[in-house]
This record gives sequence, C-alpha cells and structure tokens, in this order.
Amino acid sequence: MKKFAMVFIAILAICAGLAYGSNQLTKSTGDSGNKVLNLYNWGDYIDPNLLTKFQKETGYHVNVDTFDSNEAMYTKVQQGGTNYDLTVPSDYMVQKMKADHLLVPLDKSKLTGLNNYGASFMNKSFDPGNKYSIPYFWGTLGIIYNDQDVKTGSLEHWNQLWSKKYRNDIMLIDSARDIMGFSLISMGHSVNTTNSREMIAAKDKLNRLSPNVKAVVADEIKMYMAEGEAPVAVDWSGEATEMMSQNAHLHYVVPTEGSNMWFDNLVIPKTAKHYKAIYAFLNFMSKPENAAQNARYIGYSTPNTAAFKLLPKKVREDKQFYPPQKVIDKLQVYRNLSAQKVQQYNDLYLEFKMNK
Repeated sequence: MKKFAMVFIAILAICAGLAYGSNQLTKSTGDSGNKVLNLYNWGDYIDPNLLTKFQKETGYHVNVDTFDSNEAMYTKVQQGGTNYDLTVPSDYMVQKMKADHLLVPLDKSKLTGLNNYGASFMNKSFDPGNKYSIPYFWGTLGIIYNDQDVKTGSLEHWNQLWSKKYRNDIMLIDSARDIMGFSLISMGHSVNTTNSREMIAAKDKLNRLSPNVKAVVADEIKMYMAEGEAPVAVDWSGEATEMMSQNAHLHYVVPTEGSNMWFDNLVIPKTAKHYKAIYAFLNFMSKPENAAQNARYIGYSTPNTAAFKLLPKKVREDKQFYPPQKVIDKLQVYRNLSAQKVQQYNDLYLEFKMNK
C-alpha cells in the first residue's frame, strides 16, 4: 500500500505540475476565452490603473506579456504559437512587419478618436496613411548633460561632442543606428543613408570621438548618469526622463541641426483573435483623458494632442520633451533598410566599438 500510495502521490504531483504549466501558459498567451485582450508590450509601458479602468468599463480582461527589444517581439510573432491581439513595435519595425505580412490592417470604421492625434505624428514614412498603426508614444535621441560639469546651454550641437574638453566624459547608448545616426547628422547626411561612402565616413568620424567616450553601455546608462558617473551622455528622451527624475542636475537637449524622432505604435499582429476587445482598447486609449493619464505615468511624449492639452503646464512647456515645431521639422525617422545595409551599419559600428 505504501508503494501504491507513493505512486499515487507521484501521479497527483505530475497532474498538478501539468495543471500549473497549463495555467502559466494561459497567463502568458491569454488564451482564456473571448472576454480578454492579449497585449504584447514593452515592460512597464502602460499605467496599470488604466488596465483596471478598461476592464471595469468594458468587461475585457487584459493579459500583458512583455518584450525587451523589437527584434525579440518580431521573432515571437513571426514564429506563431501565440494569441497576441496587440503589440507595440517601433517605427522601422512596423515597416518590417508590414513587409513580412505579419500585421492586420486597421478597420478605421471601428475606430474613434483618431482626430485626437496631431498631424505631425500621423502618416509617417514607415506607415503611410496609418493603415496598420496608431502612434502610442514618441521621442527623440539627444544629449544629456550634468550642469555641475557642463554649463547650461553650452552643449547644443552634435559636433560639440568632439571637443577636447569632453575627453573621457561621454557615455553612449549601445545602439548601432543611433550612434551612427548622430555622426551622419553631424556631417549633414540622412540617418537612412545607404551610401557606403557616407556610412564609412560617419564611422571614421566616430573613431575620432573615441578619446572622449568613457563607455558604450546599455540600460545601465540610466544608473550611471543618475549617479553622476559621467558629465555627458547620448541617449533617448524616454531614458533621459528616468535619469532626470533621479538627479535634478541632469538636462536633455535635442541638437538644433536635427536628430532621430522615434515612434512606438499600437498594431494588430497576425496572431490576433479578439477583435471586439482590440477596437475597444484602441478607442479607450485614444480618449484624451486616458492618453494623458498614461503619459503622466510613463513620462514619455504623447502624440495625442487632445491629451497633451490636459497635461500640467510644466510638462506642456518642457521643450526638452516637447520641442518646438522648428526642431521637430528637422527630426528624421528611421526606415527599415535591407538586411545587407543593416549588417553594414552593424559591422561599421562594431569596428568603432573595437577601436574604443
């Protein structure tokens, strides 16, 4: 009997394990009925109180799964086996997913509130006519500096980074397109150039920046700058927001000659199943009061101009994150390049890092 009991207990344990695994799968994929919405998003990229509010208003429960890069998200959607209803790719990835037939076109007859989005944030090159995407947040690439080491207003151009006074003072975000991009802009070229001579010239100019580069780092750049480990950094506006919230001496500037303008967007992947929930959520997030609440929570720039009007005056007038139109007009959006050119960018960038 003891042996039988042990076998019985083992069987129960296996069944329990299978049940747990099944529950975890349901939690991950959200395959738990029709009253759900399965959102595949960047980490901590939506106010959880909005999800609660959405569920109370509509009855749809939102299951959230997260990714840490556009490429990881792309691979998972491409491989299938998931039930994601909405995901949040950046600009160039929208273009790539569209080209690879991984997106479902928007049914605009079911959308309300599209007129809340500013014209400057719609009809971009990566999705003309917004056939597949609705803008979620936007931002820029720029320079962060510490006013204890750098005089306020003295660092406003990319070319100033090459000054000898910043020797071993600059941290760079580890991103091939962004670092190659600001070098290209400093030379008057497009961030989307496929001209090999221009690309090589941009890399050679970065090599001359190497004496000023303290480190090329990823997410830890936020901690280093917040703790005063370097006077200057090149990073995205969203990251700058987090740094500045921890260190009042930090400031963010978009160089006047131009920079990258990035967009994160809501799209419907081919894995979608719950279309009533999808359009209920898109319309919910387009409402000015909800978009404003989300912007306050995330700290990034909202493309919803009706929501923008609801933000505190201090935020609305912050030119670091809501630059004037004359600056916006000079910003460039990344395009999805051929695999060959993406590899060339990556190779040149790697050469620069190895030279460092």
